[in-house]
Amino acid sequence: MPVFTRLHRPTRTTEEKRGDRKRGEKQGEETRPTSPVIRAFRPLGAFPPLSAFRTRCAALRDRHPRAVRAARLTLHLLAAALVLGALLLPNTAGALRPDRFTRIPAEAIIGAALLPALPRRPRIVAAALYGVGLAVLTVLNLLDIGFKEYLGRGFNLVLDWGLLDDALAYVEDSMGPATATAATLGAITLALLLVVVMALAAVRLSELLARHRARATRGTLVAGTVWITCTALGVQVLGTPVASDRASAAVKVQARRVVNTLHDEAQFEKVARSDTFAATPPDRLLPDLRGKDVLITFIESYGRTALEDPVIAPGVTRTLDTGTETLAEAGYRARSGWLTSATFGGSSWLGHSTALSGLWIDNQQRYRTATSNDRLTLTKAFQKSGAWDTVGVMPGVQKGWPEAQWFGLDKVYNAFQLGYQGPKFSWSTMPDQYTLEAFQHLEHGKERDRGRNLMAEIILTSSHQPWAPLPEMVGWDELGDGSVFEAIQQAGKDPGSLMTDTTKSRQEYGRSVTYSVTALTQWLERYGTDDTVLVFLGDHQPVARVSGLRASRDVPVTIVAKDPKVLERIADWNWTEGLRPAEDAPVWKMDAFRDRFLKAYGSVPHPTGR
Repeated sequence: MPVFTRLHRPTRTTEEKRGDRKRGEKQGEETRPTSPVIRAFRPLGAFPPLSAFRTRCAALRDRHPRAVRAARLTLHLLAAALVLGALLLPNTAGALRPDRFTRIPAEAIIGAALLPALPRRPRIVAAALYGVGLAVLTVLNLLDIGFKEYLGRGFNLVLDWGLLDDALAYVEDSMGPATATAATLGAITLALLLVVVMALAAVRLSELLARHRARATRGTLVAGTVWITCTALGVQVLGTPVASDRASAAVKVQARRVVNTLHDEAQFEKVARSDTFAATPPDRLLPDLRGKDVLITFIESYGRTALEDPVIAPGVTRTLDTGTETLAEAGYRARSGWLTSATFGGSSWLGHSTALSGLWIDNQQRYRTATSNDRLTLTKAFQKSGAWDTVGVMPGVQKGWPEAQWFGLDKVYNAFQLGYQGPKFSWSTMPDQYTLEAFQHLEHGKERDRGRNLMAEIILTSSHQPWAPLPEMVGWDELGDGSVFEAIQQAGKDPGSLMTDTTKSRQEYGRSVTYSVTALTQWLERYGTDDTVLVFLGDHQPVARVSGLRASRDVPVTIVAKDPKVLERIADWNWTEGLRPAEDAPVWKMDAFRDRFLKAYGSVPHPTGR
């Protein structure tokens, strides 16, 4: 019987079992059960026995003990450098200095104190999570650096992921799909690799500390005492504090941004519902501009830097002064001031919507909230009055744009509806000169129904970064379908040549603004009438690497007209005569422009709040 047999099976002595184990070690893994897959591939040498691998490693250690110790020490040092670097990494490019990485991080001391005290498995898990957290923090710090370099602000965990798509589209338009794809794959690979390597580094260090627990404890106590002392006394070396809590501070900053963003959403929605002119009757909107063709034109990245930076300003200010004189000879007068934009370095739509809605729209969440209600934008006020046909000329729009209804535009011409057959100029789909000429043929030069005038919102894009290659002015009669720009585009600079050269970027930025202003003033001189009123302004300052990290958010704004009554209506604004605002000209927040403009031209407030 099976039970009987099991009970009376001869037992093996301890010596016999020990002998079996020794024979098994000599024979390697051959005496151990293996899977069919491993047995199938073993003849090919694809899966060497584990014990054999360990035996080879042991033999290698025996033959080259110094090399093995050196390799182990090198890995320890690299792991420590990675962890300390992540803990001390600043979130601004200007702070990337060697002295920032010679500090004592509190988070390292805490980790060294807690991890060795855990049992092995929990310690490995905790160390891996610690490393993953450091990798995520490193990515956020790098995003902060990039956003501050270009947009003058830090990365927002809630709002800014969508801007990465815009950044990808910008790279694709500027440097080609292949570069954009390579950059995307490279960024994703590096991020994943960073997570893995940082986790392995943290685990290695935790195991090292656990193996030398006594010495690690003494070292941690010494480091903690030094950190507390340096913090209490404010000890600094070359102006940099010795004690650091950089990682904790970065986490607090990110958490505060998230909390503030979530709180801001509810508050802004209430503000957006209250509108001073929401209930104004159509016949009481803009009565003092009836009979005028009004053009509201945004010039991309046209900021205060263009008029005041010593490298950029000479060409731009000369162009503005020349334009003032030329337009004056044609019978036009102008007044100019400053507006403080809601955005910086990019996200032009935030500047457009802020100026036209009277709301401070400085992030994508506010933009979505604003465009989802029935706010009376300045352009919609023209439409609501019934006296104007409203048109949008948007050469930068290359897909559906549902916001047209919110802006109050009867018709929108996007990049594919302006008839352009010439080359792109980096991100800009067409030169500004062509955009304005197309607007003339499609709308401004056409006869309108009796009693109606034209209001147009025009976006000029040639001054969009990276400012290479740049278009040049050609004869207005030579524009045709834009093919004339082919040779100019091919002879232009390569965008990559400007990416790492700040001086060249500033110079080319100045040239781009000069081109846009020249195209606009020449168009007005050529096609403007006694009833044309031109309002042109910048949407935001250029990126921080051109304008500087401490640059203001101010942009120029100008109103040009032949009819002296148009400028008399804004006489109390105290703006500067001409196309160039004086340095001390009035500065308003951009969201104040809508209400001031409506009131100046006779609109009667009828507020409502829901």
